[in-house]
Formats: sequence, structure tokens, C-alpha cells
Amino acid sequence: MTSRSREIMRRATELFPGGVNSPVRAFRGVGGEPFVVERGDGPRIWDVDGNEFIDYVLSWGPLVHGHAPPRVIAALDAAMRRGTSFGIPTEGEVALAEAVTERMPHVEMLRFVSSGTEATMSAIRLARAFTGRDVVLKFDGCYHGHADSFLVRAGSGVATLGLANSPGVPQSLASLTVVAPFNDLDAVEQLLRLNQVAAIIVEPVVGNAGFIAPDPAFLPGLRELASRHEALLIFDEVMTGFRIALGGARERFNVTADLTTLGKVIGGGLPVAAYGGRRELMELIAPSGSVYQAGTLSGNPLAMAAGLATLEDLSPAVQECIATGTARLVHGLRESAMRYGVPLTADCAGSMWGFFFRAEPVRSFADAKTSDVERFRRFFHAALDRGVYLAPSAFEAAFMSSAHDDAVIDATLDRLDDAMRASK
Repeated sequence: MTSRSREIMRRATELFPGGVNSPVRAFRGVGGEPFVVERGDGPRIWDVDGNEFIDYVLSWGPLVHGHAPPRVIAALDAAMRRGTSFGIPTEGEVALAEAVTERMPHVEMLRFVSSGTEATMSAIRLARAFTGRDVVLKFDGCYHGHADSFLVRAGSGVATLGLANSPGVPQSLASLTVVAPFNDLDAVEQLLRLNQVAAIIVEPVVGNAGFIAPDPAFLPGLRELASRHEALLIFDEVMTGFRIALGGARERFNVTADLTTLGKVIGGGLPVAAYGGRRELMELIAPSGSVYQAGTLSGNPLAMAAGLATLEDLSPAVQECIATGTARLVHGLRESAMRYGVPLTADCAGSMWGFFFRAEPVRSFADAKTSDVERFRRFFHAALDRGVYLAPSAFEAAFMSSAHDDAVIDATLDRLDDAMRASK
């Protein structure tokens, strides 16, 4: 880390826990100190010392068109001139909701919130109200935000920091969450028999324990088990929504959840999320029903404008182009690992991708934890030194954008090939 970044981070450590406002940004999972970003443009970011990086974190997923896309910036400028917040209905809320439901028709009604944690927390409250049950079933390594119910063997920053559970979560509440291994239907069925489960919540493609794809039978199996045991199925698509397919998991896997949570892409880089699903469920939310949830900044006009501009530019042709580039990058990374005899498994879905330093495929968080984390740390820093920014954790997915054209991908593969050689 160079001089200005170091000085800014010195000031930050006096003001923020660990010097950051979200744990994984502290680089504890890879060692060293984080750089301080100054600006972004398309597929690249620059730190405060002028160093340039090709970015595959993309603000952890929202920036499907890269940094500062002109249409989003123009939409924000126009919205800002009309006012930044009202706390009363605007047409922008309706327009973005229509854009979401057009692409995801199984989301018949939705509610905007300001973060993925809000969305998943609210979906669970709704599921408990609808079923009259208290227990939630989640999967080892899946991260659904930092609400108390979810900080039980979670992934992402929790895994990076080595925390199985978070202090401050009452045991009485933690006991209402049961955990199964991802891709293990037998374990799910056993837990459903032993517990009165209100909802099964799952990332259709895990992105918060690294990229882990579902087995072909897994999501259909969850749908069948949830229906048989009268539990709701919740797809947490905060990360996968509009990434793995324009219509999300329902389009990619032909499985329909009762409730879906969304975020990241639908805000175009601004803080926004949503939860939605069948009309009969959503009409239980106040003021239509008695399940309470509210937010002063829900439906914020700036976030609505950015999200709508983002989705309007994400056509099927653009989505396919990004997916093709993602597959090419993953293929090139596999070839690089083979060239240097490095054990590696890598995969992608749409514009979401990831890899582990392990020869065998990864089907669960237990598998992910057997990957070579020390090699990842070496590779991360070697890539960063060569101007490629990957997630600073072995347990995070990566992302592609429409701004990552063939020339950018070629440059990335050249740099990552050298980083692979250097990290042996």
C-alpha cells in the first residue's frame, strides 16, 4: 500500500472498527492492508495514489455495467435535480417494480428496502407469520445478511474472520435456525422431519462462500421438500438476481420460490434491495396486512433511477455477451492453472464466477474450506501487483460487467497467468 492510502487508512482506524465499514474490506482474509479507491470508470478503478486495477469485485456485484456507466449517471443527475428523498410515493418506484416483475413474473408483488439484510430479514418475518412457525432452515456457508437469525455458521466475511457465530446473538434465537450442508437433500429432509420449519432460505448459487453451483437435482429437490412439509422456499437472489440469468434462478433452473430477495443490480450501485413473491403472501405486509415493516429511505428516488437505468440497459443480448466473456475468462484461468500444474477448480453462471485452489469440484462449504487458502493469498497479491483486483477473500464470488470487453479480458488473462506462475 502506498503513501496516501496508508495515511488515509491510519485515520480510518481511529474512526471505524478495523478501519472499515464492512469487515471483508479490511483484507484480513489475504493479509496486508487495503488500498483506498478514488474513482472508477468502466471495468477499472484507481486508488488515491494513481494505481490502476481491472476490477472483478464491482462493489460486490451491483455494477453489471461497470463503474459510472453514462446512462446511470445521467439518470442520477436528472433524479437528483428533482430532489433526493421524499418519503412519499414516486413514479420511479412503480417503474422499477414493473421492470423487476416483467423479468421475474413469479414476483407478483414486492416491497423495496435499503439493504439485502433488510430484505432477507423481512422475508423471514413474513414466512413465520404466514406459516405460524418459528424455525428457519439455512445452509452452511450461505450468508443472508447480518440479522440475528442468519449469523449461524454463515459464510462471506464471517468465514473470512473465522467466526462460527457472532457474539451478541442470543442462543434462544440462534436455536430457531437449523443448518444443512449445501447440495445435501437428505440432510434437509431430516431437518424438516425434526422441526416445524417456516422457511428454507438458500442462495441458488452460493456466492458468499466462494462460487458454489447447485447440483442439478438440488433446487428442484428443495422445492418438492418445502411443498411437502408446508414450508416456504425463499431464494436469496441479492447476489444472483439478474446475474445468473435475466429472470434469475427461476429462469436458469426452472424452479420457482415462494419468496425472492433481490439487491445489488436493482440499485445500479446505490443502496436498494427488495423482497417479493406470491401476491397472497405479500398482501400480509402492512398496510395491506398486519406484518409490520417500514423504512424511511425505502424506494429512494435516486436508487430507483439508478436501478431502472441499469435494468433497461441489461437486454438479453447484453446479458449473453457478458456471460460469454465470463466463460472465456474462467476457461483461460483453468488453462493457466494447468500450465503451471496448480490444482484449481473454476466455474461460472451468467456474469458471476469464482475459483478455488483445489483439484476436485466444490459442492459445499466443507469442500471450500479444504481449498488452499494460503495459495489464494499469494495469488491475490500477485494479481493485485499486476493490476487485477479480485475479492480479498478465498470465500467470495467474482463478477463481470458489460464494460469488460475482449481486450480487457485478454489483458486480465495475461496478468493472471503471470500471477499464477508467481504464486506457485
